[in-house]
Amino acid sequence: MVKLNDPKNYSKNMKSYQPSVPYFMNCLKAFLFGGAICVIGQSLQEMYIHSFHFTKDNAGNLTSATLILISALLTGFGVYDKFARYAGAGSLVPVTGFANSITSAGLESKSEGIVLGIATNLFKLAGAVIVFGVVSATVFGTIRLFIEHLLK
Repeated sequence: MVKLNDPKNYSKNMKSYQPSVPYFMNCLKAFLFGGAICVIGQSLQEMYIHSFHFTKDNAGNLTSATLILISALLTGFGVYDKFARYAGAGSLVPVTGFANSITSAGLESKSEGIVLGIATNLFKLAGAVIVFGVVSATVFGTIRLFIEHLLK
């Protein structure tokens, strides 16, 4: 007789109830959609350089700002979330995912007012990204400084 609460059989029983995860398709969609966002960004940058005669640095800054603006607008209209559900990690990794996280947090809390709602909750998720980005940049910059100083 098999005991239902037996710890030895628990993992075997649970595996039969868990849905299979389509890892390959998830990776493929992330690659394709993330790549498509990057192709759009590269196309924008080339357009800014060749059509509007911006320098490469200025075109890069303008490209990032354009992608952030498009992502924020699509989030506001409810389109980006539908896209992200299908595209998966491919929509989250580029700067568009960062803009989406900030915009959606602001939209969720707009009923609480501008200061206590939007301004307070704007960086709920993105705040951690910014903090860890600054901390890791500082740590690795310091390590590089010491290594360069030792090699001189």
